[in-house]
Amino acid sequence: MPNNILFSLHRLFKNNETKLHELNYLFWECTQRCNLRCLHCGSDCTSDVTVPDMPFNDFLQAILPIKKMYKDNAITVVITGGEPLLRKDLVLCGKALREHGFHWGIVTNGYNYTHDMHAGLLAVGMGTITLSLDGLENTHNWLRSNKKSFENAVKALGLIVSSKGLTYDVVTCVNRKNINELSDLNNFLISKKTKAWRLFTIAPIGRAANNKDLVLTPEELKRLMDFIVVSRMKDDIDVKFSCEAYVGKYEKQVRDSYFFCRAGINIASVLIDGSISACPNINRNFVQGNIYHENFLEVWNNRFEIMRNRNWMKRGICMNCKDYKNCNGGAMHLWNERKDTIISCINKRLDDYLKKY
Repeated sequence: MPNNILFSLHRLFKNNETKLHELNYLFWECTQRCNLRCLHCGSDCTSDVTVPDMPFNDFLQAILPIKKMYKDNAITVVITGGEPLLRKDLVLCGKALREHGFHWGIVTNGYNYTHDMHAGLLAVGMGTITLSLDGLENTHNWLRSNKKSFENAVKALGLIVSSKGLTYDVVTCVNRKNINELSDLNNFLISKKTKAWRLFTIAPIGRAANNKDLVLTPEELKRLMDFIVVSRMKDDIDVKFSCEAYVGKYEKQVRDSYFFCRAGINIASVLIDGSISACPNINRNFVQGNIYHENFLEVWNNRFEIMRNRNWMKRGICMNCKDYKNCNGGAMHLWNERKDTIISCINKRLDDYLKKY
């Protein structure tokens, strides 16, 4: 089927999904504490923060009304941070979520992921886990600012891949330091029996805003896309580009479906201070409410218009972009706090480079 017809069908699909805005994924930013100090952290998390961990019962009571609208197991709660493994009650949190009919999982750097922790989380119903691995040993440790980070993450990976029935993936933030070792990292992951690998770029936000070693050049972006295309032709590991951006001619070649930023459409989050938003990476100026003052379900059903009608994004470089109808302004996390400028457009950077060469 010609690409233009496929894109037309995908636009109809997106419009219908937006109209229905059924909640599928709910992120819980359970802590802003972290045991690492990663160079690319968008939240600038540290081991000692001024905002305390959210009491689990506050979160649970806020989301229980969801059960009036959605069936059991319809929503996956993704526990994130900071580093969720720093919470001493994480196993109890997971147990309570499962008892109340929520699927749940975690996003972790793997540093504290021990055998006992793994067993405890599985025992109370953890169904999904995302583990960060950002290169081979020296490169990963450089990005994570810790000499033992790679060693501990690899131990965590061994536990994860050995568990049948657990849905998982390894995520890698591709930067100027690790772009040249993707093939070696690919082989390393295969040797560890890894089944799913998701690749991100690093947006110039948080600590990454002023670090020239983190944001890929246009030529490196093309190399990344080409690497993913070639890797996906093989059957030894499921490699895909993240959902972070529209990528023009590479659409459908680098992941299973066309670009669709589902923030505020199928994805919501409860942030550390109770704020209700979409995915946690989005600028905090896009917050739609707060669980301590408002009903979560009412906020989800009646707000988020800024994410469900994105016509306001047709400004700046998006104004006359030939791909706007397919991209719709890109991913929400790439728009600044004033909501008037996209911080980075991967498609434009790729397209400009391809026109030159």
